[in-house]
This record gives sequence, structure tokens and C-alpha cells, in this order.
Amino acid sequence: MNKLPLSYRRFRLRMAHHALLRFAASLQSSLEIVLLGFAPVMLGLIACIALPGLLAATRPWPQALALLAGQTLLASAPVWLLRKRLHPAEVLLWSRPLPITPRQRWAAEASVAGLIVGPLSLAYAVSTAIWLYQWPDWLRPAAPQALLLTVLTLLLAWLLSTLMLARRARMPAARKPGRARAVATAYVPRLPRLPRLPGLPGRPDSPRRAPLGYYWRQLFWHPFWRAENLVGIQQTLLLCAALFSVALWLWRPPLVPPALWGACAALALMLLTDRGDKAVAEQIALLRPIVAGWPMRPERLFRCAMLFSLLPGLCVMACFALLTLVRAGAHYSHTVAIVWLCCAAVAQLAVVSLRRLSARGRVGLVFGAILLLTAIGSELWN
Repeated sequence: MNKLPLSYRRFRLRMAHHALLRFAASLQSSLEIVLLGFAPVMLGLIACIALPGLLAATRPWPQALALLAGQTLLASAPVWLLRKRLHPAEVLLWSRPLPITPRQRWAAEASVAGLIVGPLSLAYAVSTAIWLYQWPDWLRPAAPQALLLTVLTLLLAWLLSTLMLARRARMPAARKPGRARAVATAYVPRLPRLPRLPGLPGRPDSPRRAPLGYYWRQLFWHPFWRAENLVGIQQTLLLCAALFSVALWLWRPPLVPPALWGACAALALMLLTDRGDKAVAEQIALLRPIVAGWPMRPERLFRCAMLFSLLPGLCVMACFALLTLVRAGAHYSHTVAIVWLCCAAVAQLAVVSLRRLSARGRVGLVFGAILLLTAIGSELWN
């Protein structure tokens, strides 16, 4: 029994390690696309990862606090996104009755959080070394304070990540049912309320069959937002990133070249469709043996789900067309915008329709589409 706390901590670390390996395997194709096409950009982002903490030492205290808070939240975001993988619900229910003290549970949560923040600290060290090697004028007067603030940011991120995991493992408080709540009764399944079709003379009206949109909402939309499934959050973040990149690309902020935002828009757009199509394909593989005996045509439902996976990308393309083709007084080429939209549409259809491609072939298709859209988008302002 004395070895139980050490064994529990080791078990949590090993479980988190395997969860990270499975997560990396699920994102292998997307990571290959990012690393192959945007390796120089990724190196630049790594160089800037410690910039807010270093810059905070040269700013007034309100701006310094805002920079430190933003960097702390950004550094602890991976733990929040992966909290369900780092501590699954099944393991959470299994471990609650174990004779483990709160102090030992906090030690386990801190170790798991360090498993994520530890590699991040190496990136911070590389970024800080790059800035110290460059030795800009604004860093020279406040170099010791900047290093201390960077270390403080990492410690705060570690503490916040530990609090996130501990909050997930906390036993929920029992709630007393209110007086207005109805008494629990036996569950009776109900069919959706659908209008009835008029029957023939002398025959009663027959119920209308549920449309494909109803089955898609129940079998594809709701499962992507329930329990441990993160597909809904993932697609929402990718959609926001694509829309944000398109807006900045056409806004042309002075500090960043427009071609970089065009590359980010192409990357987010293709990843949005690629990840959405993969999620739909996995859901179809799970549903195929279940719906085989239903009185319906499952292939129509599956084709409908495949087509609906194109809607987020079409939304991004519609926003791009609205900002480039409809808005008057712009200083970019409408011909290039039309060519970009046509190539993006063809690429979206190819990702969804060419399902028999191998994993490498799919990576090549998405990577080639990103390069082509980036090359076309770079001529938008010429």
C-alpha cells in the first residue's frame, strides 16, 4: 500500500505518454503538411515564442501584465485542449475510490502537466537564446528582468495546467434536486415530430419519413460535440483561423507581408477540409455495421455527410469572394481572385472525392494544393 502513490504517479505519466503518442499519430498527416511546406515559418514562430515575456520587461506594468497573462494562457492551452486525453473519464471514475491523498493526486497532476510544459520550456530556451544572440537595443537595458519574466511565465503556465487537470479530477458536488423538477419516470423513446402525408380516400394518413438532414444531425453533428470527441472544437478553431487569415491577408497589416497571410489562409483552408473529411470517414466506418439493418439507404446519408464536410471550406471561400469580388475600390487583381477561388474549389472536391488515395498520396494532394494556392495568392496584389 505504501507504493501505491508512486505507482499511481507512474501510471498517470505512462498513460499521458501513450495518449500523446496516439494524438501525434492522429495528426501525422497534418503535421507532415505543416513541416514540409512551412518549415521556415515554423522556425520563425519558435524564435518569437519567448518574445512577449522578453518584451514585457520594457513596457509599463499594465502592458507587461497583459503580455504575461496572454503568454501564460497560450502556454497552458495544449493542456486544456488535451485534458480529456491526459485524464480520460473511465480512468477518472476508476481512480476516485483509490486510497490516494489529495497531496499525492496533486503531485500526479503536476507531473502530467510537466510532461507538456517541459518540452515547451525547451522551445522557450531556444527562442530566448536566439534573441540573446541577436541582442537588440531594446533588450540590453532589461535583459535580467526579461529572463526572470520568461521563467515566471513558464512557472505560471505549469501551475495553471496543474489546476486544469486537478479541476477535471475533482469529485463533482452533489446537488439537491429542486422542488420544481418533475419526478423521474420510465424512459419512453419518442420519434421526431414530423408532418403526416395525406393518405388516399378511405386510408389514414401515413407518417412522413425523417429527412436526411435529421439523420445527419443525429449521427454526425451531435457526436462531434459530445463526451470525449473534439472534432467540433477542432473544426471551429480551424474555421476561425482560416477566416482570420483571409481577413488579415486582404487587410494587409504593415508589419507582415501579405503573402504570409495568404499561405496561412491556404493552409487553414486545406486542413479544415482534410480534417473534417477524415472525421466523417471515421464516423462512417463506425456507423456502417449499425445502419446496415435500418429501413433506409445508408449510402445516401453517407454521401450527404461527405458533401456537408465541404460547408466550412465553402464558407471561407464565400467570405474571400465577398471581400475581393463584391467590394469596390480594392487594389488587387480580380482575375487572380477568381483563379484562386476556382483552384480552391477543385482542391476541396478532390480531397473529399478521392478517398482511395493512400496516406502519402493524400498528403501530397493537400500539400500540392497549399503550394498552388500560396503561389496564386502571392500575385493577388500585383
